[in-house]
Amino acid sequence: MKAGNKAYFEDKEFVNEDFTLNLFIKGEYENCVFKDCDFNKADLFGVVFLDVKFVNCDLSLANFANTAFRNISFTACKLLGLQFAHGNDFLFEVNFKNCNLSLSSFYQKKMRKTIFDNSLLSEVDFTECDLSEAKFINCDLTGAKFEQTILEKADFSTAYNFTIDPEINQMKKAKFSSFGLPGLLVKYGLEIKD
Repeated sequence: MKAGNKAYFEDKEFVNEDFTLNLFIKGEYENCVFKDCDFNKADLFGVVFLDVKFVNCDLSLANFANTAFRNISFTACKLLGLQFAHGNDFLFEVNFKNCNLSLSSFYQKKMRKTIFDNSLLSEVDFTECDLSEAKFINCDLTGAKFEQTILEKADFSTAYNFTIDPEINQMKKAKFSSFGLPGLLVKYGLEIKD
């Protein structure tokens, strides 16, 4: 379907599509589902995704410049090296379950109440993000970068392998378990025994 000059898709399901071989049609996708699709290195510049679900897709190294993600869920997706930071900020809302987001960047994104569930967030850049009330449920945050990040009321109680400096992040009422405390004290060079 075309709406004006742009393609428009609504309530459509895309299954086993390989967008590394077939050109991804740019436009607006509303209430669609992408399942078992390969977007590796795909050009998604300027695409609008609204109320879309990605299930078991590979979006690694896709071009997200000016891409709009509005109320999007990613489940069991491979999302390596993505620049969410370059995407459209208007109504940006994403949630992740069982995903690998390693080496991705959310620099300066407003991500209040975002849910990261059972996901690998190795070396992810959260610098200057607003992650107020975000939940990191059973997530591996090895090497994730938190600098000038708003983490007020964020829940890290089941997260692990994180290093967060309380002096350079806003962390009022953030939740941590006792086993996560060493990740808050790394810079002090303390030895913490169980």
